[in-house]
Amino acid sequence: MDSCLFCRIIAGEIPGDFVLQEDDVVAFRDVNPKAPVHVLVVPRMHVSSVSELARTSPAILAAMADAAQRIADAETGGHFRWIFNTGENAGQTVFHVHGHVLGGGTLGWSPA
Repeated sequence: MDSCLFCRIIAGEIPGDFVLQEDDVVAFRDVNPKAPVHVLVVPRMHVSSVSELARTSPAILAAMADAAQRIADAETGGHFRWIFNTGENAGQTVFHVHGHVLGGGTLGWSPA
C-alpha cells in the first residue's frame, strides 16, 4: 500500500531502526518509545488488524509471536509485554497490524 507508513518502512523508502528482518516479519524500534525497550513487530504483508491476521494468516501471527520472544530474550531477559491496538478508539494510529514489544525494566500498569 503506497500510503502505509509501515509498508514504506519495510520497503526501505523511510528509514527504520531494524532489529530483525525475516521473510514474513520485520521488527524495528518505535520512534516514540513508551518503555526502555519498545520494538514494533510487523508482518511484511499489509493487514490492518491482529484479528484479521489471525483469521487469514495464523502462521504469520505465530511468526510474529516467535520474533517478539526472541527480541525480548535478547533485549529484556525474556520479560516483556506484547500489545496490539486495534481500531482508532483503542489507539491504533497506523493501520498495518503491529505488536508492541515493551520491556527493559519493571513496567507500570498491568490488567491483572
